Amino acid sequence: MKLFFMCATVFLTLNLNAQETQYQYLSGKDKDHTVTWDFFVNTGMKSGTWDKIQVPSNWEQQGFGTYNYYKDTQNPEETGQYKYKFKVTKSNSDKEIFIIFEAAMTEAEVKINGKSAGVIHQGGFYTFQYNITPLLNFDGENLLEVKVSKQSTNKSVNNAERKADFWLFGGIFRPVYLKILPKAHVDRIAIDAKANGSFNLDAYTENAPLGSVLKAQV
Repeated sequence: MKLFFMCATVFLTLNLNAQETQYQYLSGKDKDHTVTWDFFVNTGMKSGTWDKIQVPSNWEQQGFGTYNYYKDTQNPEETGQYKYKFKVTKSNSDKEIFIIFEAAMTEAEVKINGKSAGVIHQGGFYTFQYNITPLLNFDGENLLEVKVSKQSTNKSVNNAERKADFWLFGGIFRPVYLKILPKAHVDRIAIDAKANGSFNLDAYTENAPLGSVLKAQV
């Protein structure tokens, strides 16, 4: 859908018995408020056995793995494996549920209940997500498994992120949470803003029934 407005701010809602987006945190929200997950690192400090780790964090600063600085290439194959069990209430079984990782250093493979959530994410500094609705068990526990590799298999990612003059950390170092949306929702918007105050707006909807109304409030 394309809309045109002369304004500076826009709020979009689908006129479908409005339901709010819900958030369910699986990790803590910052370094001072963490959640304990199961953890295994394959090399370095405290390696070779399952232990507990606080999430979000860098695993080196929790006493695991190898401290690497700049050109130090010790243990380049270092990986950390995370496990965490969670529940999603049955009342959300008719929703679309995404798992959001605000960042993981540097490559992340995500599984829900033993099944892949999607392609391996590469890059340690930005948010990524998967729609995990069909993988969830709404009648009991769900198992989240994440394998994080400290080095990426993508050389361009390593050149951009791993070859600079700073400490090279590993781990899920930003929050992880579920984003629970109504089946019909606005997925994203794109705005082409002009200096005169006008703009074109593209709104991309998901599962909107025929005849739905998209409202914009300015």
